Amino acid sequence: MARIWSFGSDVNTDLIVPGRYAPYVTSDAELRTFPFVEARPEFAKEVAPGDVLVAGPNFGCGSSREYAALALRLCELGAIVAPSFARIFFRNALNLGLPLYEADARVFADGERVELDHEAGILRSADGRVVELPKPGAFERAIWSAGGMVPWFRAHGRFPESVPS
Repeated sequence: MARIWSFGSDVNTDLIVPGRYAPYVTSDAELRTFPFVEARPEFAKEVAPGDVLVAGPNFGCGSSREYAALALRLCELGAIVAPSFARIFFRNALNLGLPLYEADARVFADGERVELDHEAGILRSADGRVVELPKPGAFERAIWSAGGMVPWFRAHGRFPESVPS
């Protein structure tokens, strides 16, 4: 079971990773240790692979810091679920292979245990509460599986026929 990490609305990229912890100031290797370093210092130490970050609307607003999404991917989150995402954060996350779902999962409490089922498109609590997640397209799932857009292109070299150019 995954743990829920609950955040509010309008979580900006400076809250996710403050600028002074950018990889060009520190290092890529250290980046995983900085998500929410000031807002929730325990996050990077306690987050486990597959955990789910749940937030309010407009997650990832602010500066177009790709390293904010990268730091969260390096934490190996199972997904981020929020009613809406800032456009540039959404694109950065997709490019990096970080699963995002536009849905409201704030029915789950911080620290609660849930099961994330990407195939079924659900987030389910131990007591049976379910939040349905929008089904991602095949291409989006392929990018997630590959670990991001660059690894996908390295493996395939071109867009699939079904993706408009």
